[in-house]
Amino acid sequence: MDTTTRGTIGNDGSRRRPGGQTRTRPAGRRDPRRPAGPPRTLRSGPHHWFAEHLLAVVSGRRPVHSLLGHTVGPAYQQLVTLAPADPLRDRLRPVIRQCGRFTPGPGVIEAFARIATGDRLTAMAFRLEQGPDLRWRCAAVELQGPLP
Repeated sequence: MDTTTRGTIGNDGSRRRPGGQTRTRPAGRRDPRRPAGPPRTLRSGPHHWFAEHLLAVVSGRRPVHSLLGHTVGPAYQQLVTLAPADPLRDRLRPVIRQCGRFTPGPGVIEAFARIATGDRLTAMAFRLEQGPDLRWRCAAVELQGPLP
């Protein structure tokens, strides 16, 4: 076995890496912590999912028909009206700054999202209704402010 590339066996029978290093942490560090990965955004609830997908449609990143099975009543026509006519033009990418909800009764969520596009803010309000199959569907959507 070639020990120059695969490591060596020490006097005590343990395997060591080439160059004598056995640990990957910085010198002088005693705790087992590792560098953190990208920050996690734990988003729970259907209102977060709908906020992201509705924003993608009204900003032109997704086609309106991607929400066809997730809307009821006038919501789909509202999305057709709100969606941009020229979705592929260059523009800043909008992001959701905050998303909240209010539950006026069982099976209903009235939600909002604050959307930032550069230094512009837009408010989006939408209503979710839970069907007999327990799936959430968007029943209404409104935007206040400049389109994202």
